[in-house]
Amino acid sequence: MRRDPVTRSHRTRLGVLTAALSAALAGSLLSAPTADAAPALRVTTVVDGLSIPWGVVVAPDGTVLTGERAGRFVAVRPGGQRVNVRADLSRIFAHGESGLMGLAIDPRFEQTRRVYSCQAEATVPGAPGAPGSLSNIPIEFPQTGQTIKVVSWRVGADWTQMARERTVLSGIPVNASGRHGGCGLAATTDGLWVGTGDNATPWIPQSRTSLGGKVLHIKLDGTPAPGNPNPRSPIYSLGHRNVQGVAIQPGTGRVYAIEQGTTRDDELNRIVAGGNYGYKPDRLPVIYDESVPMTDPVRVPGAIGPVWSSGNETMALPSIAFLPETGWGAFNGGLVLTALKGKRLVFMKLSDDGRRVVSQTEALKDTHGRLRGVAVAPDGSLVLTTSDGEGSDRILRVRSDA
Repeated sequence: MRRDPVTRSHRTRLGVLTAALSAALAGSLLSAPTADAAPALRVTTVVDGLSIPWGVVVAPDGTVLTGERAGRFVAVRPGGQRVNVRADLSRIFAHGESGLMGLAIDPRFEQTRRVYSCQAEATVPGAPGAPGSLSNIPIEFPQTGQTIKVVSWRVGADWTQMARERTVLSGIPVNASGRHGGCGLAATTDGLWVGTGDNATPWIPQSRTSLGGKVLHIKLDGTPAPGNPNPRSPIYSLGHRNVQGVAIQPGTGRVYAIEQGTTRDDELNRIVAGGNYGYKPDRLPVIYDESVPMTDPVRVPGAIGPVWSSGNETMALPSIAFLPETGWGAFNGGLVLTALKGKRLVFMKLSDDGRRVVSQTEALKDTHGRLRGVAVAPDGSLVLTTSDGEGSDRILRVRSDA
């Protein structure tokens, strides 16, 4: 249960108007998608014995690469051989929800051998983290010497080692609790999209200087990408809570991000330049007030509502990918989302203009544990990571019989 020092009556008085208007806005934007039948799926285990593998990518030759949150890369070659990849991850700040997180593979990997990671690192030796028992209290935690970076790696030809090339982007905030660190990645031939978390800090989502609670767009050298609202800033959109997944729609270039909700309203958002997605948890002094709506059009005029919302409950959706145009039946070219708390896959089909979900279904509910990372393999199958911890996690391959 979320701890909240604000009384129920006070919270109700403060929130009734914004909640009502937020609901009205959501109702005007979202129509209930049709519930299509789930595709018939075949699930096999690629490798087991992992501990909180987070991001996952698949190379053109079929090699699967994941990174465990505590700081280890693991590759699985096409023949099934597991490789514990040597890499310098000695600076990883693995605490709370932060550590070695999102991965993205260079679309020109066959030429560059390049992979990108989003990772929390200690900037001073032994940076202390807040005790886990305190991480959910609604106050701002101190910065004890850590930051989140986007890092470029060069993968060896035999996958036994990865050489750190450089830090592409630094200064994404993470505090001692490690809470709400993000951190989703998507790579194109000329840039990177980065989804970040708000550190459970009241002022960060609406700040135009902090890189937390944002979707960032940078060139491959780390400088702001063309088209950003402020040409000197990597910030592309703001007003987010915790963006762990970003995906680019093939053919249109539209950007979508999945955002984890408070006690409700996980959101799928179509990201536009300069868009403010309306999360503003600073209604009370000092307190990180999660009783506010995820999209608050009253306190954030012009806030952009979601393409889709989970509604009354949160499934804790961390990853998103676009499906191939063939092989997935009614959901060809659609979206697939993973769920941690919800322990399932969610398939969605978007409208032609990309502004709403017209059909959806769920699969694998409560059958394989908490599902975190997702990637599409060259053969059109899905590759997933589970996130149950204590060495029980797996990489799964999911194929459709459509």
